[in-house]
Amino acid sequence: MTDLSSLHATTVLGVIHNGHAAIGSDGQATLDKTIMKATVKKVRKLQEGKILAGFAGSTADAFTLFEKFEEKLNAYNGNLQRAAVELAKEWRKDKFLQKLQALLAVMDSESSLIISGQGDVIEPDDRILAIGSGGMYALAAARAMIQHAPSLTAREIVEQSLSIAAEIDIYTNENLTILEID
Repeated sequence: MTDLSSLHATTVLGVIHNGHAAIGSDGQATLDKTIMKATVKKVRKLQEGKILAGFAGSTADAFTLFEKFEEKLNAYNGNLQRAAVELAKEWRKDKFLQKLQALLAVMDSESSLIISGQGDVIEPDDRILAIGSGGMYALAAARAMIQHAPSLTAREIVEQSLSIAAEIDIYTNENLTILEID
């Protein structure tokens, strides 16, 4: 039986490398095992381009979380880490928000964080964010590129890593959206 509860979007990768930050995503949204849309925009700039954010999971839930995260950023004057912690606390405690099925990946030029509904705010050691079904493929590719081709830019690493993930993961396509912090 097909689960008609929501569209799911997958695969977001963010990289901070050589002083530059980039985040990207594929464009695929699925409903059970069916591709419903190939050009979903899963990443966006916040705080006048100073913060990059992306989501994986239920698309409707993710848009609610983007709004909540922007509220927290505004309340805490653009402080990425404080806004992330406060969102995670609210997400864990609020009965409505607890039902949301998505992950957020957020970053500025120095920090990268994954925020979950269980109250987690995870800062990866290597400043590479990866979420969604193709995330671990993109993560592995990004780590290899940073180690073996360190002259690549953050944008190039994100683009090539997401392309590799799209070749492996059936829920990831090659309609990429990549954003950088100016």
